[in-house]
Amino acid sequence: MGTSGMVSNQLLAVKKTTALILAGGRGSRLRELTDIRAKPAVHFGGKFRIIDFALSNCLNSGIRKMGIMTQYKSNSLLSHIQDGWSFLNNNHMGEFVRVLPAQQRIDEVHWYQGTADAVYQNIDILQSYNNEYVLILSGDHVYKMDYSLMLMDHIKSICPCSIACIEVPRNEATAFGCMQVDDNNMIVDFIEKPKDPPSIPGNSDKSLISMGIYMFEASFLYNLLEEDHNDPNSSHDFGKDIIPKIVKQGIVHAHNYSLSCVRNQSKEQICYWRDVGTVDSFWSANLDLTDESPDLDIYDENWPIWTKASQLPPVKFIKDSLGNRSINVNSVISVGCVVYGSEILNSVLFDSVTIEQENLLEQVVIFPSVIIHKGCRIRKAIIERGCEIPEGMRIGHDLEEDRKFFYVSPKGVVLVDMNMLKKYKEHFSTSKI
Repeated sequence: MGTSGMVSNQLLAVKKTTALILAGGRGSRLRELTDIRAKPAVHFGGKFRIIDFALSNCLNSGIRKMGIMTQYKSNSLLSHIQDGWSFLNNNHMGEFVRVLPAQQRIDEVHWYQGTADAVYQNIDILQSYNNEYVLILSGDHVYKMDYSLMLMDHIKSICPCSIACIEVPRNEATAFGCMQVDDNNMIVDFIEKPKDPPSIPGNSDKSLISMGIYMFEASFLYNLLEEDHNDPNSSHDFGKDIIPKIVKQGIVHAHNYSLSCVRNQSKEQICYWRDVGTVDSFWSANLDLTDESPDLDIYDENWPIWTKASQLPPVKFIKDSLGNRSINVNSVISVGCVVYGSEILNSVLFDSVTIEQENLLEQVVIFPSVIIHKGCRIRKAIIERGCEIPEGMRIGHDLEEDRKFFYVSPKGVVLVDMNMLKKYKEHFSTSKI
């Protein structure tokens, strides 16, 4: 088949595909960052929400039918989808982004019981789309991927299910579904979150894990979900129940992420994928963007990351009262920010942040609408939305002191939110009386 025929088949296949994004998880390992929002709605990279990456991958891959399954504290996520993604809703063209919240649609007792149950409760909606393929995605990972290439690899495999996989350090694999693959890229074993992850043959330091990306033949998936729903011993979860069951049948294909990860503007193949499920991994992934040539290229016009457009003025740098200029080194600073005579080093600032004079910020992730008053020294920290940091405050320089008021991660990242800051201010206000 010629190149034009392959492209034609690829375009036809993606039009027959619906993507479902699982976005209802609590994300409790992100601590206070998910107190008021679902994990996929957490801010990321100075401008985006985490879910924007999965949605953008779909859009850029040509998959224009998307459903988002929500449950836990979904208001922030719903607002973001309505404000930032409504442009895609075109019923005449068969394109849409639809939110599918937990509604007790099967009975009047249970909300979504697991990831598989979430899909099952919307099975009638899925069937109404008359598609041949269903792509199941997690809404809480940061990466670039051409799902159309995974779809073509899936079709070529002649299997009813394909799972995207990636190699990770073995000591990090305990948080994922681990798999073993034969020479024909068939998955021969799958273990969900093992305490002792199996290594890759020939490399004892690496494990092969599931990326939480599943491509199904639609009719096969619907039959699976029906069987799972009627199984009283199932927890109705893809990773715990569905995937291990069909792996034992020898019918699951492993799709290597290297075949579909998006090349950067220099045409280099850099397969960047991060599960930003902990405070440490979230902070680290944000700081990755401050590198001179980051592996995750958010400036690539060929594979843009779409999000809500902010109607805010440009960034402004102002000298302080003594005429000192601001210094900005390897930092990502969003619109609406105003910086007065301060140093910002390897940091990520979201929109509408105000940095008063004589501040020193190093490796700090600052969410929207934060005010940092004069003379603060902050390093290796995450500052939640709406915080107002008092004049002269020190964060990240004495972790034992920080632990009295804030959350300090295993790797020493200090997380500050408004409730913690209120207790901090009340403590010192009382101590001065």
